[in-house]
Amino acid sequence: MKNIIIVANIKVKEEFKDEVYSELVKLHSSTHIHDDGCIQYDLHKNLEESNSFTFIETWKNQELLDEHMTKEHFLAFVKKVEDKLETLEITKLEKLI
Repeated sequence: MKNIIIVANIKVKEEFKDEVYSELVKLHSSTHIHDDGCIQYDLHKNLEESNSFTFIETWKNQELLDEHMTKEHFLAFVKKVEDKLETLEITKLEKLI
């Protein structure tokens, strides 16, 4: 089975930028510790918009990605950032070459 690549673009409401950034860092750390299927989970800041962030993720397969989304640290993140985001765009990719 092929790896799954995720590009998650997150735009935070300006008044919650610091709070959500802190939660993004916690999610990054917890994912590296608790998710065996995680090959890459990198957090990036948009240089043109200070309240925009992007996760670039690589997962061993869809099943392990699905498992990640049921883990306590992921669910806690979702709850803590609820109503604090302007947009969340997730693109799922499969590497061809």
